[in-house]
Parts: sequence; C-alpha cells; structure tokens
Amino acid sequence: MPSTAERVAAALEAVPRTGYLPPDQRAHADRDTPLSIGHGQTNSQPTTVRRMLELLDVQPGDRVLDVGSGSAWTTALLGHLTGPAGSVTGVERVPELVAFGAANLAGAGMPWAHVERAVPGTFGWPAGKPYERILVSAQASVLPAELVAQLAPDGVLVVPVAGRMLRVRAAGGAQAHDDGPAVEEHGWYRFVPLVADPPDGA
Repeated sequence: MPSTAERVAAALEAVPRTGYLPPDQRAHADRDTPLSIGHGQTNSQPTTVRRMLELLDVQPGDRVLDVGSGSAWTTALLGHLTGPAGSVTGVERVPELVAFGAANLAGAGMPWAHVERAVPGTFGWPAGKPYERILVSAQASVLPAELVAQLAPDGVLVVPVAGRMLRVRAAGGAQAHDDGPAVEEHGWYRFVPLVADPPDGA
C-alpha cells in the first residue's frame, strides 16, 4: 500500500497548481513560493502544501474540511486523496474567491468536492461536522477551539498557530480518557491571518 508521502506526491502530480491560479500568475506555477490570487490572499507554497497534506494523512473515504480554500487547489488535492467515497468542503470568506474556486473545481471532475462561502462570525463549516480531517491554510493566533469541536473522534486538524504548524488529534477511541486533544508542533511557517467576518448585524 502506498505511503502517505507517496499518496500526497501522486495527488500533487494529478492536480497541477497551474489550473488554480489567476492567468497572470500561471507562468510562475512551478516556483516554490506563495503566489497572489488577489483580495490579499495567496496560493500557498507547494512544499508547504505537501508538508501539511502529509501531516493531515487523509484516508480514502474521509470527510474533510478545507478552511481558507482560496483558489480551491487544496480542496482539489484533498478530493483526490479522499476519492469519490469521501467528501471535501472548502470554506472561503471572500465572495470572489468562492466563485473562482468553484469554477476551478467544476473542471476537476470531483463532484464530491465543493466550496461554500464562510458564515459570518463562524470558523469552519459546522453544518457538515464531524470531519475526520480539517486543513487550515491561514494562521490563527491561538488554537481555534471552534474547529477542534468540528473533528470526529480521533480526527486530525492541521493548522498554523502563532507561526508554528500544529497537528491536533481529537480525543476519542484509545484516547477517550484524555482531557483534550493531543497537539504536536511541526516547524515554523508564515500564512495570511485566519479571520471570521463579523456576524450579520454586528
């Protein structure tokens, strides 16, 4: 059976970054650097995406949440990793990027992956919980408890917090006696901030 690293490498080969970039950035798709997708957001550095997906260790059939889906490149990569037995919900707060990401996904042939506009005042997509895996492509100042609460028992959240990449495993199963999630640190990274628009009427 292929290793996690092998499956991630296959996903990156099957879902080229080029098709998820604005036309003026496509010539730079092979550069190992974040690229602008407009509206103050970026398409993440490929080596960073690779590392995050390896830490997430998505399994075929998983229900996955992609927070800060942007151009939907990571949503499509996650869709490749889950396969049609799984489901991937991308969440994005910028309406223009919701439309851009949805259009990109439409050509990917993955009806089990889609993009939703973030609900004001809410992190993630609680309506679809629980998730076996949650990927966050924006930096939080503290570990977002609202996202941890959307994990299935033993589910995994990968999120940059205060500059460090965290891998968070929810309690459950063999860890049912634990008081909370298990948290590991995996190096230093930079991302755009994770924010939620204020609730309607606020």
